[in-house]
This record gives sequence, C-alpha cells and structure tokens, in this order.
Amino acid sequence: MKLQTFHSHPVTVGEALRQTVTTLTPTSPTPRLDAEVLVMYVCGFDRGGLITQGHSALTHDQQPRLEKLLARRRQGEPIAYLTGWREFWSMELAVSPATLIPRPETELLVEKTLAHIPHDAEWTLADLGTGSGAIALALAKERPRCRVIATDISPEALDVARSNAAKFSLTRVEFCEGRWLEPLAGMKLDMIVSNPPYVRAGDPHLKCGDVRFEPQQALIAGPDGLEAIHQIALHAQQSLKPGGRLLFEHGWHQAEAVDSLLRQHGYRDIVCCRDLAGRNRITECQR
Repeated sequence: MKLQTFHSHPVTVGEALRQTVTTLTPTSPTPRLDAEVLVMYVCGFDRGGLITQGHSALTHDQQPRLEKLLARRRQGEPIAYLTGWREFWSMELAVSPATLIPRPETELLVEKTLAHIPHDAEWTLADLGTGSGAIALALAKERPRCRVIATDISPEALDVARSNAAKFSLTRVEFCEGRWLEPLAGMKLDMIVSNPPYVRAGDPHLKCGDVRFEPQQALIAGPDGLEAIHQIALHAQQSLKPGGRLLFEHGWHQAEAVDSLLRQHGYRDIVCCRDLAGRNRITECQR
C-alpha cells in the first residue's frame, strides 16, 4: 500500500495519518489508534509530536517504512510485533513473535498477587511461562526485596525477558529454561503466579485477530484448555511453602472447572476474581 503524494510533494505527517486510518478501517478494529502508533513509531514522535508536527513531511526513508508496516498490519499482524514493544504496568516491554503480547487484563493478576505480599517482604516468587517477563518484572518492580524466578520453555522468549529485565535494571529477577516448575525442583516458594495457555485446541478464536500470529504453545492447552493449569496445580503443591499461594489467569468460562480441579488437588481458600469487563479471569488459592 503506497501513500498518496499530492502535487509531487512528500506526504506530511497529518496526511499520512489520515491515509493510514482510511486504509486500516476495513480490516482493523482500532484503525485510528493503530495509525497513530505506526506514524509515531516511524517518525520517532510521542503523542505531543504527532499533534504539533502534523505539517512536517515524512522523509524518503520514513514513507516506505510506514508503507511496509501498513501492508503488514492490513494482513492482521499485531501492532506490538510491528513496533517491537507493548506497554505493561507502565513499562515499555520488548516483545517478539516468540512471546505472547501482554494484555491489560493480566495486570489484574499482578494486582491480586501484590495484595498478598507485604511491601518489605523478602519472599521467593515464581512466574511460570514468563514470555516477555511482564508479570515477573512488574512484581520485581513493586517488591524489590523479593527474589523473582521466571521460567519458560522457550529460549527465545527468555532472551526477550532478560533484555527487558536489563532495560529496567531489575536485577533480582532470575530466568530459568524449562517447563513450568521443572527448573525449580526442590525449591520452596512463597508464591507462584502464571498466565498459562488456556485455549482449547480447535477453538475458532485461534483463527482471529492477533492470536493468529502469537506462539501457539503459549495459547493452546489440550482439548479442554485446562492441561497447563492442571500441571501447574499438581506440582505447585510440592513447591509451595505451607500457606503459600498460587494465582493464575484463565478463560472467563473456565472458573467452575478450575475451582473443581483445585479442590481435587487439596487447595483451600479458593477465590475467583473478575476483570474490568465483569468476567471471571483470575483464580487464587492456598496450599
């Protein structure tokens, strides 16, 4: 998709923004927001610059870059993968196709976890399936005296998470390659958190939107979507200290099945929390 020039003059920032919105409207649910992010990214502007520099011309390098990104977005590729970052917990985190894109609803998991950790605590926490490191880094940022251990089966994802930790100088976060709690065998933890895969295989939503481009192993969890949660709940019993807590995100329709699963594994004080849309999203429990 080439941006239209006018009377042989270069395209201005304002014109590029308007044309990008028009081009994305048929395919994107948020064409205005997408257009603003792409133009700001290509031009190196913040939102103030986008407003004040509307009459500035795109350079010879910027215009083809924007056109290439626009073409990829029209094919459905997520904005976060196009720009290489996504904001989470007031941090601009690097993301890649090796990681899930952090979503606002996962901040609820961070909030619920922090509510149980005293500000001066020196606990040992684990974030399972860390991806970009979003949860682990948010916890380390807010509870700097805690030791946070983040695991992931993907070495590529761990490389992204390590770079994010270095960017924010969060030195008390450790990264371990392996499946769920396997790298932490023999350790005793005060708390375990996770945003595991919870989509059932064959779910039609896997063919829609951003998830088409995200790593399938971070999305799909068996025929009922509960395989990963079952594995975490099973092994967390051996890893948690007495009274230690397990918190994780799940699908809004899975709350009842998750509650039953946790009771079978002997957990107590099981509570399900709703997100801002009123959907069951986070479950917490105690060993």
